[in-house]
Amino acid sequence: MSARTYFDELNRDYLAVHRRKEDLFWATYMGTSDDQAGFTAAEQAYKGFCADPARLPQLRAALEQAGDDPQLAAGLRGWIAFFECNVIEDSAAAHLMDELVAAESALFAARRTLTLTLTGENGESLPGSLPAAATLLGTSPSEASRRSAIALFQTLEQWVVTHGFLDIVRLRNRFARAMGYRDYFDYKVHKNERMSPEQLFAVLDAFEAATEARCVASLAELRARHGEVACAPHNLRFFSGGDAIRQLDAYVPFERALRDWVESFARLGIQFRGATLTLDLLERAGKYENGFCHGPVPSHWQGGVWVPAMVNFTSLARPDQVGSGWRGLNTLFHEGGHAAHFANVTGNAPCFSQEFPPTSMAYAETQSMFCDSLLGDADWLKRYARNEAGEAIPDALIHTLIETSQPMRAFNERQIALVAYFERDLYRLAEDELTGERVIALAREWERRILGVESPRPLLAIPHLLNQESACAYHGYLLAQMAVEQTRAFFLARDGYLTDNPRIGPDLAAHYWAPGNGKSHDETLQSLTGEGFNPHYLAEACNRTVEQTWQEAQACMAAAAARTAPGDGVPLEAIIRVVHGEELIADNSESQAQMLDDFERWIRDHYPAVSQG
Repeated sequence: MSARTYFDELNRDYLAVHRRKEDLFWATYMGTSDDQAGFTAAEQAYKGFCADPARLPQLRAALEQAGDDPQLAAGLRGWIAFFECNVIEDSAAAHLMDELVAAESALFAARRTLTLTLTGENGESLPGSLPAAATLLGTSPSEASRRSAIALFQTLEQWVVTHGFLDIVRLRNRFARAMGYRDYFDYKVHKNERMSPEQLFAVLDAFEAATEARCVASLAELRARHGEVACAPHNLRFFSGGDAIRQLDAYVPFERALRDWVESFARLGIQFRGATLTLDLLERAGKYENGFCHGPVPSHWQGGVWVPAMVNFTSLARPDQVGSGWRGLNTLFHEGGHAAHFANVTGNAPCFSQEFPPTSMAYAETQSMFCDSLLGDADWLKRYARNEAGEAIPDALIHTLIETSQPMRAFNERQIALVAYFERDLYRLAEDELTGERVIALAREWERRILGVESPRPLLAIPHLLNQESACAYHGYLLAQMAVEQTRAFFLARDGYLTDNPRIGPDLAAHYWAPGNGKSHDETLQSLTGEGFNPHYLAEACNRTVEQTWQEAQACMAAAAARTAPGDGVPLEAIIRVVHGEELIADNSESQAQMLDDFERWIRDHYPAVSQG
């Protein structure tokens, strides 16, 4: 078989096994199918394909035959990097991976049957979910309601440690040691970020030291204003946020979130190169309780023919809940950023456009988190946040948002770092130490050490810890946030603004998105910003005072008012379908305007309280 024939067949075979796994993943995670056995089988088949030890010698032989065809050689090298990350040559380790997939599938299936409840602002009983609980913690004036949110997290923590998670931790460690690593944390950091834990914590420790004083001061300021009770887990988000999110609610209703996302991305010059996007945005029973973005079909060139991406992403909005519009916007920009990235990878094999190793999580999250960072900018809020009467958000409310968010910036970023410190020590525990009591105590210990208080988002209620792809990878969000601030600083220095800047989409596509994992995270940063990964921009952003941040916001709004108003931007070049489970809510088959109108009408019809204000 020629090198070209082998390469083309590998591309096709991968797409088939990947598509089947992703279609079943979407159906089971969206709660539209209970074929857990089918998904487990498809997941195991996909893992088996990716871990097939026969692939590496075949690929190396094909690379030798590639001759003077640089594109074929580049594609083969991409596949070699992919299989080097995934091949499991040890039979015992391969057996442990099968056990892990089955154990995690069983835990996920059991989690779907767990019924949780919350107490509403008026004392009513509500269906409980992680996003709903998080929203109540930040917005509900009822202490009983906020207490119920923390109780939900704590109930879930106890459930996790008594329903198989600790056995999964043991299995993960056995697998990692069979692969030649100290433990699962060591394995994942090497695999995901090509770093050792020591290299990772050199960065995290430096950031922790640089932001500790600001974090301590923010809690002291909170206590001075509201008393010690303000720092209790059920009160901290509400007292630090004040009434700002409730005031913001009128200016960012959920029904308009899709329109604001579409219009903002168009004006940024972001395009999707013919991708099909399926968005499932609303909360319902049986649906996975965390937003995510997966691509059943990775974008790539195949024999001179462009294969556009198919991308699914989700959120868990309750349009009649205060704060849902803001959360919905953040999810659309975040997951939409992922979708833009995975729709713009232009390699000649699907291995370059996917979210797992050798794709760095920090690299992947840089794309999404840069996009959602725009929402906090004063000029974005001034242009897009408006009430039912069409009135723009007042400057005073933007100032209030800064007053409540900036003092907690260091705390919030340290909350991301916290997960890495906890998971590192979790996987260092001896097997006989892995008891529910010991693990929960370890979580509380690290919360107090990094945050100074118990976390308003208890560690073991974070769903990322339960899934092997996202476990021991949460620090990627913080590394990404560091790269986001570096990227923002570059655009601001060059162009002076971010909101509706039409140079951003093409620049991101050329420097960050097109190479996919064919370049390292550091190389993509070098390509755009001219410097390698630099964590100091984030520490500086965390340590700014409210007054400094407000002065920057005023200057930002003044400059935006002086600029020529942007037009409609560029077409997104995407087929967009908005669904609720198996129901199609809206699509752009007729026009983008029709889709946006249909979506807003559907939300008003199904959530009458929204249209009544």
